[in-house]
Amino acid sequence: MKAKEYFNSTELIIKKKYDALRSYFVDCKPAKEVAEVYNYSLSSFYSLIRDFEKHLKVSPDVDYFFQIKYPGKHKTDTDRELDELIIALRKKNFSIPDIKVILDAQGYNVSESYCYRVLRGDGFSRLPRRQRSELTSPTPVRLTAPKTVQLKLRKEKFSSNSVGTMCMLPYIKELGIDRVIDKSLYPETTKINKLSSILSFVALKLSNVRRYTADDLWCMDRGLGLFAGLNVLPKAAWFTSYSSRITREMNLDFLRNLHQVWSKQGLLEDTINLDFTTIPYWGESEHLENNWSGKRKTALKSILAVLAQNPDSGIIDYGDTNITHKNEVGVVLEFLDFYNSKSSSNPDLKYLVFDSKFTTYQNLGIINKRGIKFITIRRRGKNIVEKLDKVTASEKKKIRVECAGNKKRAIYVYEERVILKGYNASKTMKNDLEYVRQVSITGHGKIKPALIITNDFEIPTNELVRKYSKRWIVEKGISEQIEFFHLNNVSSSMVIKVDFDLTMSILAHNLYRIMALNLEGYEHQCSRSTFEKFLRNSGTVEILKDEIVISLKKKRNLPAILTAMQNHENFKYDFLGKKRLKFIGASNS
Repeated sequence: MKAKEYFNSTELIIKKKYDALRSYFVDCKPAKEVAEVYNYSLSSFYSLIRDFEKHLKVSPDVDYFFQIKYPGKHKTDTDRELDELIIALRKKNFSIPDIKVILDAQGYNVSESYCYRVLRGDGFSRLPRRQRSELTSPTPVRLTAPKTVQLKLRKEKFSSNSVGTMCMLPYIKELGIDRVIDKSLYPETTKINKLSSILSFVALKLSNVRRYTADDLWCMDRGLGLFAGLNVLPKAAWFTSYSSRITREMNLDFLRNLHQVWSKQGLLEDTINLDFTTIPYWGESEHLENNWSGKRKTALKSILAVLAQNPDSGIIDYGDTNITHKNEVGVVLEFLDFYNSKSSSNPDLKYLVFDSKFTTYQNLGIINKRGIKFITIRRRGKNIVEKLDKVTASEKKKIRVECAGNKKRAIYVYEERVILKGYNASKTMKNDLEYVRQVSITGHGKIKPALIITNDFEIPTNELVRKYSKRWIVEKGISEQIEFFHLNNVSSSMVIKVDFDLTMSILAHNLYRIMALNLEGYEHQCSRSTFEKFLRNSGTVEILKDEIVISLKKKRNLPAILTAMQNHENFKYDFLGKKRLKFIGASNS
């Protein structure tokens, strides 16, 4: 066919329509004439004109005759749904790595670069630098997380924003904490076993999750699910339901078994610091008592808890939230019963250190009879202060006490033996009095002297002062519990639920301490610093035949954590299909 014959031909329907409509609209020929030339009935031609004009109004950007062919795979309805989901998530201010984690949980196998191209094509710019807590949800997006089940390992690869948390599993395996959980009295469900249930709580504690209520992202992070041996962590309602089945005896039994772990590892020295902490509750709290909150400088409705911490390792050995005004003075005796229970063989506790209002003089006498040394401070009454003011400078002794940074500080001390009413009281001899050692300290920046009392008459004075000064470490540990593990954001006024939350916080805190002790140069890092420097990291998880390869993104302190993980590469994890964990550095940041 020649070119002229092609343009005069009317065999191609689409070409015939184009020529007919052009004659009508451009050449302005009558419709009847055009219909006869192109072999249309008049009504059919009018219909053709109507359809063409309608198309121009409805879809002006789409050519009616000439379609542009784009190379490559054409988008399906599923692809369009995926693009819409990516755009909706960005409108909630989720970053591309966050979006990738959510898409992996939803079953979409796409890369971060694909998400970037979709967002760039839709005109989105880069997100400004922000904290994780600054995520907002201005646009409602209904996301259905997968149903939580025990993990069935198969060869696959997925992304996670919490792969750093997996670095805690080697310590859990090395210390045998997984076996302690299996032997504990904690319940399990028909779908989730005991180990995975407790590790689910621990995963959130280690990951600095504020409360068990905002589950938009963490219940879709497969890395956190893998930590607990699950596909993903359960929803917030499951955590609330599970903690409702916990009793104090379950928590106490768990703490006793953990005590054995810390003791065998040499993490418990001969001294324990004891202190109270106030856990406020902001809901309906008529059944709660008023307790003094040092942080807020006022008394408020709250739950009173006690913590026992080793000053050298920082390990918290004991915790209890079932404290009331009636039994708070007897807490120290309850701790001794816990420490010397049948499950705690070969107790090596020698010193108890606590504040002046922690217990009574009568209980100090009971501690003394049990062969335990105590170090505490005495309340400074008016008569005591007046008596000490009369002590001359020649009667005082100058000593040097070690401080932070290998420095020493000079203070003045005055020692004497004093009697405390009721210190050795009994039912038969209520007025017995016995001497204790009292050390008054001046030159420490206080207007009034500090009074340390103890039943240990042999310990050198500078060591005595140093031992009591370490009591502030437990207050630092309590501050960590409140700030990092969010004990001031309890989601229940039920004391036993808070007691379980405190028990999980103690376990998470101790894991952080053990990790810090194993990182050379970072032994004194607090939990938050350890999390920010080492565990707060994203990456990918690849499940292979005999091992699980965890790729951590580039970070300043990544070499230190990779070096620490090399010592645990031969561990096999029963709840992960007896596979090994291998930690490597990713090629991207």
